[in-house]
Amino acid sequence: MRGSPFVALLPCTCSGLSLMPDADPTPVVTVFLRHRGEVLLLRRSDAVDSYPGRWGAVAGHVEDGDPAASALREVEEETGLRGADVHPRRQGSAFTVEDDDHGAHWRVHPFLFDVDSRSIQTNWETEAVEWASPTVLLRRDTVPDLWTSYRRVAPSILGLTNDTTHGSAYLSIRALEVLRDRAGMLAHSEAATIEDARGRLIGTAHRLLDARPSMAALANRLHRAMHASLPELPPDAVETNAHEAIQNALAADAAAAETAATQLSGTHVLTLSRSGTVLSALQAADPSPTVSVAVSAPGDEGVAVAERLTEAGLDVTLLPDAAVARRLQGGSVDAVLVGADTVQPSGAVVNKAGTYGAALAAHRADVPVYAACAVDKIAVDDGASDESAADRAVYDGSRDVEVWAPRFDTTPAALVTGGLLTDRGRLAADAIDTVTEELTELRAWT
Repeated sequence: MRGSPFVALLPCTCSGLSLMPDADPTPVVTVFLRHRGEVLLLRRSDAVDSYPGRWGAVAGHVEDGDPAASALREVEEETGLRGADVHPRRQGSAFTVEDDDHGAHWRVHPFLFDVDSRSIQTNWETEAVEWASPTVLLRRDTVPDLWTSYRRVAPSILGLTNDTTHGSAYLSIRALEVLRDRAGMLAHSEAATIEDARGRLIGTAHRLLDARPSMAALANRLHRAMHASLPELPPDAVETNAHEAIQNALAADAAAAETAATQLSGTHVLTLSRSGTVLSALQAADPSPTVSVAVSAPGDEGVAVAERLTEAGLDVTLLPDAAVARRLQGGSVDAVLVGADTVQPSGAVVNKAGTYGAALAAHRADVPVYAACAVDKIAVDDGASDESAADRAVYDGSRDVEVWAPRFDTTPAALVTGGLLTDRGRLAADAIDTVTEELTELRAWT
């Protein structure tokens, strides 16, 4: 069978998976492991009784009525990955699969985990492994319903809209995955004409752009993939270019992190909110910096950042947002390093609320402020975000209290005294015009 998301149909000695039919569906898990925009595919060996030679993912029985725990167990048993290397991202809604060829009836629980490494150890059930775009499942001989399982945990436009935890670099990758997956489905649909497919792809791209309009990286990277597919915008070209854009974006984010790591190694850095680029920079800097992390309410993203840096062995202090100015006044902090959701053409940095206040305090204390980001985060206009946190994130009492909780503020370029640390090195304000011209050209596909 082709084009299915079901990996859990495969027997596993460790989980006792069986193909004997039951009166009720047998609960199983199918687990997709994602790394750098690609998922792990496993090809069944000839030694197994069911589906030899077919492609699947990590799978097994649900034990003790706990699909989530069973998914983590199967990942460890079939790949050797565990603990801090595995990050649960999404549990999809369960669905039923009838495998008439084997007389089996399954209740599939799909999962998606991000993993930090591609270094895995397989057992005798697997004869080959591959990290690939999920859309290759549409062209492979897979275990039943594998594509359906993937679609239930794949990134979505709604997920992008509702994600208030991750930064714009992370969300830009998810947006490209949505575009790639949609293009892949249209490229392999016999029902869609090229004109119909093109129209649907353009509609998907515009909905993605509308999902988080304040995030320049998301917009620029989508525009880059679509522009590369001109003039016809055929689905197979968009699929290929979106996947390539994912790899290029990840490389750009890593290069920006390297620039920041070199600049700030061995210093005492104050940071806030959650930026993947900043986190990577602080972990990569050698010698390691001392880090002060603001809690970053509402949302408290700084807590998870402090935990990650502590796990990496850094000297970390977590402090309330109200203590940022005093920390900077104390004279021990050498630099403020923040990410950027968007950099305006003027060089102003749009970032988590609290950045402006930290920059003002840093200016008074004569501490340089740096923003680390890829140049794809530079916007072509000065639009600012009006996103707000939920009222309950600030006040969940019973009184009629008015709440104002903007997610972002704008720090003027004059306060970003250290400059932008990017994938093209340290970028001065007068170089931003050249970048905006380049990024504006990418919008020609519209």
